[in-house]
Amino acid sequence: MLIYDLHSHSTASDGMLSPEQLVKRAVERRVDVLALTDHDTTAGLQAGWQAIAADDLPLTLISGVEISCSWEGMEIHIVGLGFDEQHPTIRALLDAQAERRRVRAEGIAAKLEKIGIHSALEKAQALAEGGAVTRAHFARVLKADGVVDKLDTAFKKYLRKGKRAYVSPGWCSIEQAIEAIQGAGGVAVVAHPTKYQISWKWVRKLLESFAGWGGDAVEVAMTQQMPNEKRKLADLAVEFGLLASQGSDFHYPESWVELGKNLWLPSGIDPIWQRWEAQK
Repeated sequence: MLIYDLHSHSTASDGMLSPEQLVKRAVERRVDVLALTDHDTTAGLQAGWQAIAADDLPLTLISGVEISCSWEGMEIHIVGLGFDEQHPTIRALLDAQAERRRVRAEGIAAKLEKIGIHSALEKAQALAEGGAVTRAHFARVLKADGVVDKLDTAFKKYLRKGKRAYVSPGWCSIEQAIEAIQGAGGVAVVAHPTKYQISWKWVRKLLESFAGWGGDAVEVAMTQQMPNEKRKLADLAVEFGLLASQGSDFHYPESWVELGKNLWLPSGIDPIWQRWEAQK
């Protein structure tokens, strides 16, 4: 049985491994099909494909992206898979998202400056190494400067909604993300629906709305899940006519979240890769 991991990150956004390091680790972890889904950017894809070709790695890397969206006052992430990364529809949306990220990063740095935390933007940009600057980079800056002792504390005290350095990004809508992904020939997936700190009632509402807008799939399997969570998500996918995806949401090597770990789908659900197989 092939191992699919359809949600991962590199240094092109807030991951800790370069695309080259990421694909090699995926092979070490016996992943067969990997999607590189950096936040609002496809900048790491070419490097990943080139590394696979250069070393003749036994890995299929498909195009991916994780798009930040606004819905009901919350930030929801939509993963795009298997699209033409050069298509005008996806390029236009990601260019707009990049500008939103730039403005937000400058706003976060300005708020941190006001409370005595200096040069945060420059430090975050250095950590990003030319990639998209995310809140995770600011969290790493706060930890490195001794402002907080843990990355999660940086979010709890400074970077989450309502906290001292939070800046509303004004992300695109879920409908816009779906349109751009499908316009470029890809499939749109709700990422980690149980990680938004919302009730199952709201998860249901999210998936019902997403399906109504023509979305394709939902992440059913993740590396860390509560008992029976896969089954609940699978049942909702069936109810709303959505395909099932799976992904680790890998950012860096750790024991809890690892490439390919605990990724399997319950019975009675159609996996997203059947769509690609049918198109061959």
